[in-house]
Amino acid sequence: VHVPEKLDNKPRLAWTQKTTGPGLSGLAVTDGRVLLADKSADKKNDIWRCLNAKTGKELWTLKYAAPGAMPYTNSPRATPAVHDGMVYLLGAFGDLHCVALDTGKVLWKKHLMKDFNAKCPKWGMTATPLIVDDKLIVNPGGEKASVVALDRISGKVIWKAPGQQAAYAPFIYANFGGKRQAVGYDATSRGGWEIATGKRIWSITPPEKGDFNVPTPIAIRDRLLVATENNSTRLYEFANKGKAVRKKPKAKFADLAPDMISPVMYNQMIFGCHDSHLYCLDANSLKLLWKGRDQAYYGFATLIAGNGRVMIMTIEGELLLVRADKKKYELISRLQVLTGEETEVWSHPALVDGRLYIRDKASISCLLLK
Repeated sequence: VHVPEKLDNKPRLAWTQKTTGPGLSGLAVTDGRVLLADKSADKKNDIWRCLNAKTGKELWTLKYAAPGAMPYTNSPRATPAVHDGMVYLLGAFGDLHCVALDTGKVLWKKHLMKDFNAKCPKWGMTATPLIVDDKLIVNPGGEKASVVALDRISGKVIWKAPGQQAAYAPFIYANFGGKRQAVGYDATSRGGWEIATGKRIWSITPPEKGDFNVPTPIAIRDRLLVATENNSTRLYEFANKGKAVRKKPKAKFADLAPDMISPVMYNQMIFGCHDSHLYCLDANSLKLLWKGRDQAYYGFATLIAGNGRVMIMTIEGELLLVRADKKKYELISRLQVLTGEETEVWSHPALVDGRLYIRDKASISCLLLK
């Protein structure tokens, strides 16, 4: 990832476009297009927008009825998933659409709650669909369809795995000991599911209950890193060629316990924000390498690592650049990108070709980077 070496003294915005509703869903940028979730002003319709990445000009929209009350607005939460000219869009109430990237034409659609007899979680459907082979893996959370694989081209059900209600973190693809699997959470535990059949391979229920299970897990070779607010950051190992997990973590770091912020890994280092600190941990031992304190890390933030840097976007619209070094915490530069009453950045930004696409409560902007 081409994270910049330093930031400008002032923001250089290529364009800004107003939106009609707030943004919680992350941004997806591909083939010169920006995909973002929006909501109608009356909060009764989901609106998915496709913009020209260079100019911000709107190319197409998808609009459908999605009324109802939900904490933190009823706007979509899941980031668009894009593959092979198709876009998969999941709304907060379970509306799932497959559309053509070029035109926005609906190719097929499902409703995860209605089609799989599932109950919508309190904070809505948030997990971005996972594409593996020609399967689209989603987590409705139904008793007979906790996790489901759909044919990504036709929408036909390939398999359904029984289980518990849905959690919030996206599923990830992993290969532990040669065993290919989808790894994710349900409301009370985490586990791995066979890609081909949907059979649940392993399960872990943490000792402390009540985790929201929001941060995305990270596969590190044959190990799995997870971080939650009640059980902190842990590193698990696998046995039996990836078919079984060792219940006791190989390592644990108690001070990094995020309720929403997903850690990232870069060059065998784990970076994560919690309680006004940025932590840097050794990815193999979870040993603390350093921590840096800054009020900007309090609350919510998103992290992108690469090019020897970690770039952090805060909820207040400030961008920080930190050196990705094992020896010490070094803040390289910081830049207040967005200002005003509507500045509240929950949406994960996208970094593509020297441009950072940022979504706040009322607009989307394209920031030019060195």
